Amino acid sequence: MVVIRLSRAGAKKRPFYHICVSDRRNKRDGKFIERIGFYNPIAKPTEEKIRFDDERYDHWLSVGAKPSDTVLMLLKRSKMSEEEINKIEEKKVEQLQRKKQEAILKKQEEAAKEEAPAEEAAAEEAPAEEAPAEEAPAEEAAAEEAPAEEAPAEEAPAEEAAAEEAPAEEAPAEEKESEDKEDK
Repeated sequence: MVVIRLSRAGAKKRPFYHICVSDRRNKRDGKFIERIGFYNPIAKPTEEKIRFDDERYDHWLSVGAKPSDTVLMLLKRSKMSEEEINKIEEKKVEQLQRKKQEAILKKQEEAAKEEAPAEEAAAEEAPAEEAPAEEAPAEEAAAEEAPAEEAPAEEAPAEEAAAEEAPAEEAPAEEKESEDKEDK
């Protein structure tokens, strides 16, 4: 099968493409039947960017050659004015910026979702720890009032959990002391 495709030439990081007619089985930069144009993506404003031999292109299409998607796009661009090409490029840049912003928002939402379950888990563990400690509710109320005013909302659950753990540890120690006194 015969195809019309780009063949890369030029130096490293300085691409230049020939528009070639070749057999599909040949390598991209290998043997070709005919060159019908070129595309220079890094052309200066004074240089020619795209050249197509439309007559030979039409001939190869009539014979059954299939153009690549890129060649079709370049053919359309070669027939456009500079203003139309600039409009297309601006639209592409805007779309890329939107996609980047959407990706950033998604990452922020995912991070918020990950933090929310962690806070919920801490809140569920906290009531279970309150039950053994008898003095904990009074101390918790005082601890909640002071840090809530000074710290952001995200830090408050961590401080509450810390405040709940400390009294819970002290209560069993007091119980042990009272049991020791009773035994004597």
